[in-house]
Amino acid sequence: MRFVTYRMRQDAARLGVVTQGLVIDVARLGAASGLALPASMLEFIDLGPAAVRAVKAALEAAGDAVLVAAGVPEGNVTLLAPIPRPRKNIFGIGLNYTEHVAESARALDTSDQLPKEPVIFSKPPTAVSAWNDPIRHDAAVTQQLDWECELAVVIGSTARRVAEADALAHVFGYTVINDVSARDCRRAGQWIVSKGQDGFAPMGPCIVTADEIGDPHNLNLTTHVNGVEKQNGNTGFMLFNVPQLIADISRVMTLEPGDIIATGTPAGVGAGRTPQEFLWPGDIVECTIQGIGTLRNPIVKA
Repeated sequence: MRFVTYRMRQDAARLGVVTQGLVIDVARLGAASGLALPASMLEFIDLGPAAVRAVKAALEAAGDAVLVAAGVPEGNVTLLAPIPRPRKNIFGIGLNYTEHVAESARALDTSDQLPKEPVIFSKPPTAVSAWNDPIRHDAAVTQQLDWECELAVVIGSTARRVAEADALAHVFGYTVINDVSARDCRRAGQWIVSKGQDGFAPMGPCIVTADEIGDPHNLNLTTHVNGVEKQNGNTGFMLFNVPQLIADISRVMTLEPGDIIATGTPAGVGAGRTPQEFLWPGDIVECTIQGIGTLRNPIVKA
């Protein structure tokens, strides 16, 4: 299923499930079906797989009158980030595709050696923004604003010292993240200032549950800037796949429901192109992942 966080006009954020061109309000669907279901994504994820099964059963049993009463057309809602305020920092994975390692070594003075362990950084909750939210370009801070289309993993149950073989059982679903990066804001090799600025983690448009994705290692990723393709890769070329990432992180830090892992980007970032290309006010950047959807954001002057 495809879950979204949405808003009608200036109302509070609500949890919805997308079906037949409608956004069905999960809490209202639950009330019509005799179920107590929450109105927020994090509360819903906390309930575990039983909640997903309950929503699926309620949708299958609902008549047209219930769907109309609980739903609105997709075009009539404002989509927010699926998890507007994560409980803690997003786990970012750097240099996780072979060709991106090579282009980063050429353009960004990183090592040309393939990492022997996942390269982990973080993006704070204040970096999160939504589909169609503007990415603000502050020319006094950066002249090298760049794109990175990434598959993001949303954790569904607590994972501590998880074996690779068991890791996918801890996944709630998947979404799209643009790991926006100010390449000229790295400090002594540290990336958080480059990648953690406000609005530098657009996310969405939805979370697709793990059962619908099946294999997360055979998904095409593309990035377009002003309609021109810049990235074209596949998650099958990750150096460290999703189970390996979950196992590695959970070996030292507990992963909790709602935690997010952005799994890295393929080649084709602006810094790696010849000549280099960066984002400027007026540009539109679109990140698409097969089976999930397209995350679209305009660049505006700060």
